[in-house]
Amino acid sequence: MNDYPGERLGLPASGPRSIARVGRRIGALAIDYFAATVIAIGFLGYDQFALPADAGWRQFAPMMVFAVLQILFIPTAGGSPGHRILGMRVVRFGGGWVGLWRPLVRTLLLVVVIPAVIWDADQRGLHDKLAGTVLIRS
Repeated sequence: MNDYPGERLGLPASGPRSIARVGRRIGALAIDYFAATVIAIGFLGYDQFALPADAGWRQFAPMMVFAVLQILFIPTAGGSPGHRILGMRVVRFGGGWVGLWRPLVRTLLLVVVIPAVIWDADQRGLHDKLAGTVLIRS
């Protein structure tokens, strides 16, 4: 039995390099999706009040922008804007640079939602496990 999330991974119980907790994760998700929606409204003609039949591909514009933000910012800034604002970063399990494919796999699974809400005892989502990443506090 683990005393705290991240113990099996060799991470501290709290403070820097500890597993990012649920509240921070949800806050970062809200910040990122809000930013993606603003960008989609401003640059892609997204109209949140349009009926799906009228919206066409634009109904998916915020999700597409969200995915692009994740894929671009994780390997370059260590996390999405929401992660960084709330003091978190995505790191490769075992150390080293996350590379390019890990953020892509992680984001595709995050967009599907289900893998992101299935966690292990270390509060590590299935999307992180399959991508070989860990979301930690900075």
